Amino acid sequence: PFVGFSVEFASHREYMPGDDLKHINWRLFGRHERLFVKEYDAETNVEVQFIVDTSRSMTAEGKWPCAAMLAASLGHLAFRQRDAIGLTLFADKIQAHLRPRGTADHQMEFLHTLSQPREHPVCDDARTLHEIAELSPRRGLKVLISDFYFPIEGLTDAIAHFKHYGHEMIVFHVLTSLEREMPMSGLVRFRDMETGEEIVTQAEAIREEFTTAVGQWQSELRTLCQLHEIDYVAIDANTPLPIALRRYFQIRSELF
Repeated sequence: PFVGFSVEFASHREYMPGDDLKHINWRLFGRHERLFVKEYDAETNVEVQFIVDTSRSMTAEGKWPCAAMLAASLGHLAFRQRDAIGLTLFADKIQAHLRPRGTADHQMEFLHTLSQPREHPVCDDARTLHEIAELSPRRGLKVLISDFYFPIEGLTDAIAHFKHYGHEMIVFHVLTSLEREMPMSGLVRFRDMETGEEIVTQAEAIREEFTTAVGQWQSELRTLCQLHEIDYVAIDANTPLPIALRRYFQIRSELF
C-alpha cells in the first residue's frame, strides 16, 4: 500500500520543492499551467516467510491440507504484490527451508514443496522455532501457521525470539470443529496424536470442561499475540478458506 517511484503509474500530485524534475508531467503543465508530479506504485520488497507446522497433530481432520492451502494462497497474493516469499516447514526439526525470493521459478518451488507428501513426526515443544528465528534474522513479515500444541511458556520464548529481530508477525491458529466443540456423544476413545496417550470416557461427561479449556487456551494465545502486537487469526480447518479469510482481510485492509 505504499506510493513511490517505480514502473506502474498510480496518480498525480502537485509539485513540491525538492521533487525530481524528471517526474513532472509537462503535458499537464501545458494544459493547466501548474506543475504536477507523476506517482507510481512502489515495489514494497517485503520478505514474507511462511513458517508451517508439519507435526503429527496437524494430520487430524484436514488440518494439514488447510495449512498448506493457506500458505499457498497467501504466498500467491504476496507474490502478486511483488514481494519475496519464503517457506519453512518444521516439526521436531526443520524439514524444508526456502529463503525468500521473488522469481516465478521460486514461486513454483514454493508450491511444489508444499504439495509434496511428507512425514509428520511427533513434536510437543516449540524449540525448533528458535532455530528458524536464527535462520532468517533479516527484518520482514513472518506468517506462522500451526495448531500450537506446545507449552505456552516455550511458545512465549519463541515468539519473543522472532520479535527481537523486529519482525512483523501474523499467527494463524488452525483447529477443527472437533477440537473446539467436541460434537460427538457416547463412549469415545481419545488419543493424543503427539504422545500416543489414550483415554476412554463419555463425551458428555467432559464436553463442558473440554470446551472451556480450549477456549482458555485460545485466549492465552490471543493475549500473547496482543502483548507482542501480533495479529492472531483463528482458522477452522473445516471452513472454506475464502470464508475464513474474508473477515481478516477486511480488518487488515482498514489499517492502511
